[in-house]
Amino acid sequence: MTLFQVQRHERLMSELHQHGAVRVSELARELGVSELTIRRDIAALAARNLLTRVHGGATLPLRSRPAGRSRSTTALTVGMVVPSLDFYWPPVVGGARAAAAALGVTVQLRGSTYDPDEDRRQIGRLIEAGEVRGLLLAPSLDGDDAMIDWIGRLPVPAVLVERQPRRWTSASRQVEWVRSDHALGLEMAVHHLHESGHDRIGLLLSRGSPTSAYLSQAWRTAAFPHDHPPVVLDDPADRRTIRSFLAQRGGPTALIVHSDPHAMAVAQVCAEDGIRIPEDLALISYDDEIAHLGEPPLTAVRPPKNHVGRVAVELIVSRLLDGDRRPARGILVAPELVVRESSFGSARFRLSRFGS
Repeated sequence: MTLFQVQRHERLMSELHQHGAVRVSELARELGVSELTIRRDIAALAARNLLTRVHGGATLPLRSRPAGRSRSTTALTVGMVVPSLDFYWPPVVGGARAAAAALGVTVQLRGSTYDPDEDRRQIGRLIEAGEVRGLLLAPSLDGDDAMIDWIGRLPVPAVLVERQPRRWTSASRQVEWVRSDHALGLEMAVHHLHESGHDRIGLLLSRGSPTSAYLSQAWRTAAFPHDHPPVVLDDPADRRTIRSFLAQRGGPTALIVHSDPHAMAVAQVCAEDGIRIPEDLALISYDDEIAHLGEPPLTAVRPPKNHVGRVAVELIVSRLLDGDRRPARGILVAPELVVRESSFGSARFRLSRFGS
């Protein structure tokens, strides 16, 4: 084995211990090697039982479960219903599957939509099959109380994934949850922009997104000062709203945008209108699915999707093994800020373009 291979393996394990998971595409890009090389490295380390291979990357094996639990969990099957099997959710599912494999648990995955009726149908089918002992659910909570009440009355326990009941009810106290701490992610982004000299910061959100709802709430109640209420975009092609927001007198010198496609649409509008990123406008995306493909590459808040999936499985297994002997739990998992070129540079007030 060459020294470079040793260094790659050390870097790979360092990333795993820091973040709990690595993605082949990201590590290959950071190390300047092919994805095939990283897959071979992962295979070599998996053969030494140092990591667990998952689709698209690797996770740390769970070594801390109590002795004797592996046998007691081998018969457990949990159902998992997510609103999409692409964009955002694959890392969550990957983390859940890795944790389940380490615990000897089977996961039955179902794709739904952002529609409460379809959520109920998919959940009902899993229950009717009589195979699942618990559920991992990411339902639409537009009618929050009704859906939570329905979930709380299911014959098996459930853990909400990237969802949280809005208020305490007799039903919600029975429903556990784990989600990304989006308020903290927003605070991290704002702090980074303040440190770069920006005090006029705007927020653009995707309409109908549960993540946008959490970000909007955090923006309204946060301790950090801001003068601009969040603006909602119906779709990434909503150029008129983007231009209107950027052109207002005393407008923002920095933007936080959910999600990546909307942030890249903002970057495209800026390129068309001669607004330089980051010299004239700093830009942070909230998601980090494709933010690195932006022009320039976009600084992004990265929700801990893989960890959320892993913790959700650990939580439902704990509930199934311990029953009601422990209190119900709600868990927030901290995101990270990945700094790239779009937020470097000093704040500018763009007086000539947008007025004073």
